[in-house]
Amino acid sequence: MTVESTAARKPRRSSKRTAGAGARKAGADPELVQLLTPEGERVEHPDYDVDLSPEELRGLYRDMVLTRRFDAEATALQRQGELGLWASLLGQEAAQIGSGRALRDDDYVFPTYREHGVAWCRGVDPTNLLGMFRGVNHGGWDPNSNNFHLYTIVIGSQTLHATGYAMGVAKDGADSAVVAYFGDGASSQGDVAEAFTFSAVYNAPVVFFCQNNQWAISEPTEKQMRVPLYQRAQGFGFPGVRVDGNDVLACLAVTKAALERARRGEGPTLVEAFTYRMGAHTTSDDPTKYRADEEREAWEAKDPILRLRTYLENAGHADAAFFEELESESETLGKRVREAVRAMPDPEPMAIFDNIYADGHALVDEERAQFAAYQASFADGEGN
Repeated sequence: MTVESTAARKPRRSSKRTAGAGARKAGADPELVQLLTPEGERVEHPDYDVDLSPEELRGLYRDMVLTRRFDAEATALQRQGELGLWASLLGQEAAQIGSGRALRDDDYVFPTYREHGVAWCRGVDPTNLLGMFRGVNHGGWDPNSNNFHLYTIVIGSQTLHATGYAMGVAKDGADSAVVAYFGDGASSQGDVAEAFTFSAVYNAPVVFFCQNNQWAISEPTEKQMRVPLYQRAQGFGFPGVRVDGNDVLACLAVTKAALERARRGEGPTLVEAFTYRMGAHTTSDDPTKYRADEEREAWEAKDPILRLRTYLENAGHADAAFFEELESESETLGKRVREAVRAMPDPEPMAIFDNIYADGHALVDEERAQFAAYQASFADGEGN
């Protein structure tokens, strides 16, 4: 498997189409903040910029390639029965790596369940992300070790958690900031609206980073909102900006500016990373039933990894040896992920009752006893 082959991998063609889906134009809405075109050309923007060394640019490319390889490996493991479910980030690497590398160590992140690239930037071991999807734990890392909260399955609730945490940061007098990640579908949740309200009123140092991949499972954005998503911030009294979510440089610049604004005490910002989910919502989904092939093909030409590689090559910032070494590193990562998942021990059946309440609970004690008796009945049966 080559590093970039997963970018061009196309799902089977389907004759089914969602009404009007074929007419949707990728990126036809408001102008995006963009520093790197889909053709790999570096451009300027009047309000945002980054000045990165060749080494830093190669670092961003490495982050995206290894994140994509990890994601592809996890998808394959689910198909092989090693994971119960997986939510792929294919196509969203630039949004996650760009925003993730804008963070300082003392900033805090509240993710959804798809922020594998942000987890990579925060130093979370990729194999720790897989325990929950294998069903052996509820999240395999200590949030406070990397300032990266556990994955949130409940749609949109993490935006309130992030807002509350940011309010606490402000009261403590710290100059750190908080980022809440969510998707376009979550923006329709009441939790997100409440988080916007509280963060604006209390001037909380939080950045709301929405990865608008344009499909809330099978629901397109035009069935969720009448205005571009980033403009919703205006109604709550803080700024919003739309960035090319497939441009890692623009995502880095915009997120960095929003974080600095938060640290200066100027309150929240909504960043809409306009991107595209190239694969399924999760491995239980079949996007060919509701998305047009033409739409997907248009976005394949905007692949975030390929555009940065083109820029690196044209600018002379990376040679063949760099790409070959990275290919080898990605293979090593894939092997490590496979071996780690298959070596994960099954939890003890009774462990489900541990750490529910700090001081114990009568109902939990009763349920534990009932489950223990149920488990013992199998052992008795084996002896008959």
